[in-house]
Amino acid sequence: MIVPWQELDPDTLENLLQSFVLREGTDYGEQELSLEHKVEQLKEQLKRKELVLVYSELHESVNLMPADAFSEKD
Repeated sequence: MIVPWQELDPDTLENLLQSFVLREGTDYGEQELSLEHKVEQLKEQLKRKELVLVYSELHESVNLMPADAFSEKD
């Protein structure tokens, strides 16, 4: 189920995005980005509807997914 991120408390959204960034592991790019910068990038992708927040009832968890890859049937 898609969670409308606009309806979340700003602190809750921030915590969800930070959690996602931290579990993604180490950044091996040419330039290390701060946690804050990565979170801002995710917020921008949510605003552009490139990403969606998805709640899994089965796993009782929230995850970020590419909008074009998400299917309500999954």
